[in-house]
Amino acid sequence: MNPTIVHHGARHGVTGSCHQLFVEGDDSLLIDCGLFQGAETAPDGSAAADRLDIPFPVDKIGALVLTHVHIDHCGRLPWLLAAGFKGPILCSEPSARLLPTVLADAFEMGVTRNKALVERYLKMVEARLRPLPYREWRTVYSSSQTTLRIRLQRAGHILGSAYVECDFSGPAWPQGRRVLFSGDLGAPHAPLLPAPRPPWHADVVVLETTYGDRVHEDRRSRRARLQKVVEQALADGGTVIIPAFSIGRTQELLYEFEDILHRQRVRPGRKAERWAELPIYLDSPLAGRFTELYRELQPYWDAEALARVRAGRKPLGFDQLVAINDHEAHLANVRRLARSGEPAIVIAASGMCAGGRVANYLKAMLGDARHNVVFVGYQARGTPGAAIQTYGPRGGYVELDGERLDIRAGIHTLSGYSAHADRDDLTRFILRMRHLPEEVRLVHGEDATRQAFAEHLARASGGQVSVVV
Repeated sequence: MNPTIVHHGARHGVTGSCHQLFVEGDDSLLIDCGLFQGAETAPDGSAAADRLDIPFPVDKIGALVLTHVHIDHCGRLPWLLAAGFKGPILCSEPSARLLPTVLADAFEMGVTRNKALVERYLKMVEARLRPLPYREWRTVYSSSQTTLRIRLQRAGHILGSAYVECDFSGPAWPQGRRVLFSGDLGAPHAPLLPAPRPPWHADVVVLETTYGDRVHEDRRSRRARLQKVVEQALADGGTVIIPAFSIGRTQELLYEFEDILHRQRVRPGRKAERWAELPIYLDSPLAGRFTELYRELQPYWDAEALARVRAGRKPLGFDQLVAINDHEAHLANVRRLARSGEPAIVIAASGMCAGGRVANYLKAMLGDARHNVVFVGYQARGTPGAAIQTYGPRGGYVELDGERLDIRAGIHTLSGYSAHADRDDLTRFILRMRHLPEEVRLVHGEDATRQAFAEHLARASGGQVSVVV
């Protein structure tokens, strides 16, 4: 007998994660409550990028558990509260530090810029926050028949990310039952974060499949590939534009660029002089705030990153890093780089090019062959980033803010920088459990991707695991 799970999002795409785990009767737990993005669809099959309402009762939801603070996992929290949710918000300790900044930005963008209302909303959220240490069990429901405990384990996706183990016991569950929600699992060898480790066992796993149909490029050599792509792009005489999410990907990129600059100083290569003069612009106030928080949360970094700090290096705050916060300074930088052809790297949000400051760089530079765009993260269906990634190499076009732009800039994709586990990583996460799950439910992936991974995992497990799409 398995507990009932209802999937309110991430059923036909990679955003809008929201899963309801029923404990006893109508009493339940909600795992994530995220925004839909791009052309992703709601559970009823309709386009859902503007679907913010909560179409299910919330009065019996005892708690919300957040796996991490990416907007597609936590962005509908304002609407959950408006619908009447009154329970605690459980997440890891780093996520609790990051969440208010994420939600303030989302609230200002989607609801109101009234500072007093934003502050009131954040105080409401912060009063509900219950930070949990990793690896410790916490009872979240108890009755005469059923006890439910949860435990967070490191997921290696972004700082604070976790997968959630839910353990049922009591007279109603004499044999016990364990359900695991993966959230988003990270890739091994990702900068800054320890890789996720599979649990001892789970009976049911709700597993993300963002990259379940492909294997990333070798991640051990990705720094060298990043360096090569940037050097090729700079030879074109222009700017390298890197659309990046403000939290997670931006910090990984800064970490990698600091390492390239360090290596060029210690053991100069043929392009060492160019690297020594190359400005790296972080043009995102939100990314800047998250980078500061990442620095404050150093105890959660991995051993390699901490060793660099002990050696006197500044992985997220090196000398050639230029932060642009003021909007007028941003517009001036766009005009100057578009006109001058000065070699530079620009990291700006949004990661899928759906608005944000990166859109201004793209509108100014996509039509100029001197410039290059480097994608290092997933581009969801229907986003401008997916269109640029798909049609740019063919000399196609993209529409940004209602304007059709021909793409003449160079377009590059480095899949080794994905913050998501690939097909083989996901497979290992399941098959390296000491006791294999009876059932794996696939979510958070395109329909074709989930189907392909289902077939792969069924074969790889020798039929021992029931895989449900």
